[in-house]
Amino acid sequence: MTPAPSELTIRPLTGADELGLFRRLSYVLDHELADDLATGRRRPEWMWVALRGDRVLGRLSWWTGQEGGSPQFLDFFDLDDTLPEPERGAIGLELVEKATAAVVPAGSPRPEYGRFIPPDWREDPAAREIVEARIRVMEASGARMLVERLRLEWRAGTPVPPDSGRLVFRQVSGREDLVALMAPVMEGTLDAHGQADLASGLSAREAAEKQYDEEFAGLRTPREWWRVAELPSGEPVGFVVPARNNYHPMISYIGVLPAHRGHGYIDDILAEGTRVLAAQDGVERIRAATDLGNVPMAKSFARLGYVNFERAFDMVWDH
Repeated sequence: MTPAPSELTIRPLTGADELGLFRRLSYVLDHELADDLATGRRRPEWMWVALRGDRVLGRLSWWTGQEGGSPQFLDFFDLDDTLPEPERGAIGLELVEKATAAVVPAGSPRPEYGRFIPPDWREDPAAREIVEARIRVMEASGARMLVERLRLEWRAGTPVPPDSGRLVFRQVSGREDLVALMAPVMEGTLDAHGQADLASGLSAREAAEKQYDEEFAGLRTPREWWRVAELPSGEPVGFVVPARNNYHPMISYIGVLPAHRGHGYIDDILAEGTRVLAAQDGVERIRAATDLGNVPMAKSFARLGYVNFERAFDMVWDH
């Protein structure tokens, strides 16, 4: 007889010395765990396991971008995929609910859940079952799918087009300089997170300020890398935010103002952001991501030689 999920032990790690226990299941971000713990981006009390004896049947963990910060993202959720359904799903749901109740303060928004997945996961039956098993558990806990994204990578040695001369690039002068350009880009955006902010009642300006403060204000790389693209007349066309997070160089954000869309300027702006990062010492790769539905952006990345090496999805709880 199969033991019931209630017979599980579900608990957080007692300390960093239990990292080996957590690693008995695997995921593509396992190599980041030790450094995340050492730097405070992850804490043992945010890392939970579901155990039956010494067998790990499930695990999850939250992450924060700043040492000492509150959990920002649920980025680990793994199950023992040798378990049959519905047992696997029941264990996963119990793990999610117990850990969330202990880690996320009552009444606070639950951090998004995100997972990296193979680029061909729909065509691979084994990969599809693993992905859909996680989605089913999160949906049972009240989450909904927000977006699926392409994860892209420029690799050292890939040619970067020279400046076409159509646009003039200058450094971003400060928060207001960039927010004033981000606000109109929010109008008609194909970005699911931007659309969600607007649907929540935020104005385009408020959504731009929120994105700046949550995503850009904490970037530690030089703001001198950030670029505004203008016509020779000085009229702004768009912008790009090349940066580096805790793990790799990246194109953090890129946008073209509505009045200038459809003229191919996105390629010029992306090329400039790529040139800025590729010129830094020791850059082997540049990461980027775009929503699956943002076809024009995906095509621009492809034209610039970025490779779709992975996908990802984000799920959210509305309450």
